[in-house]
Amino acid sequence: MKIFGMNMFHEDLWELVFKFGLDALVVFILIRLIYYPIHRKKENLFTYFVFNFLIFFLCILMNNVKLSMGFGFGLFAVFSIIRYRTEQLEVKDMTYLFTCICLAVINALAGKKISLAELLFTNGMILLLVFLLEQVWLTRHEAMRQLIYERIELIKPANRDALHADLRERLGINVSRVEIGRIDLLRDTAMLRVFYFEDEQDHQGFREAIPDDGDD
Repeated sequence: MKIFGMNMFHEDLWELVFKFGLDALVVFILIRLIYYPIHRKKENLFTYFVFNFLIFFLCILMNNVKLSMGFGFGLFAVFSIIRYRTEQLEVKDMTYLFTCICLAVINALAGKKISLAELLFTNGMILLLVFLLEQVWLTRHEAMRQLIYERIELIKPANRDALHADLRERLGINVSRVEIGRIDLLRDTAMLRVFYFEDEQDHQGFREAIPDDGDD
């Protein structure tokens, strides 16, 4: 049965459902179980999931109309270099976004010449490598807070220790390093990026001083 020349049902639907289920499961493990417990950035969860799903369905539909594989990887390249104007993502956040896009393309464009074992192995290895890099090989996680700082006299290199002491007093964290961004001499303020290692913090006092909501 057809409506406007389109089939009401096609047997490829079950293949689509399987591929989407696999992709959704893999990206859930990657983002919700590996990324979020470490980085605690709730605002990025929406972006990662929606990017993955949109690119997955776009690649599926484009592949079904017999466009070339090169078109799918063209989309992969375009979306992978997107830079948000509202907020600049950190390098690691961009890497996770790149991984989400990669998973969507892999699962959507896996053809009949690729076995199920190969597809499962590829997804599993991506998850395993990310997990090992985050939890085993790179055991220390350096987090970052961005803030506007008004004691501009402390940003001088000679006052580095005083700056760290002031930030520790205000934020309740052991500062590892500070990057100085835009300086506003009219308002006597500077944009600071404050870095700290989570395993060095007094977690009870740290969580009271900085809510664990992931907002920068």
